[in-house]
Amino acid sequence: MVFELNYKSAKPVYLQLVDQVKASVASGAARSGDPLPSIRPLAEELRVNRNTVAKAYTELENQGVIETLAGKGCFITNQPSPLRKEARLKLVTQELDDAVIAAFHLQIDRAEFLRLAGDRFESFTKRRDRALQD
Repeated sequence: MVFELNYKSAKPVYLQLVDQVKASVASGAARSGDPLPSIRPLAEELRVNRNTVAKAYTELENQGVIETLAGKGCFITNQPSPLRKEARLKLVTQELDDAVIAAFHLQIDRAEFLRLAGDRFESFTKRRDRALQD
């Protein structure tokens, strides 16, 4: 699983992590039984406090998205995804609304915004594919 944090966002980092795990589960990229990265290495990789990652994992566990097995780590639950297509679309719509508002205020026209979005999507896809190969 590849995490992408926006430190300039108004959304807290732990909620960004929660949303990304939920989106991965909803899309099928993360499946039942898949392990999540250990808290300490993930915190070091993302350059955030361990408590931030732990808070995200606690929230995910409270929502039934992951389960913690003592001494083994955190895993995606075996339950079907609680996020249906409508919920996935709502998550993406909220993020797109924020991006569109920012583009509007920065006077970025529609064509440039769409080109930039396409470039970012392609870049993320390539990074994800490389991570899956490792």
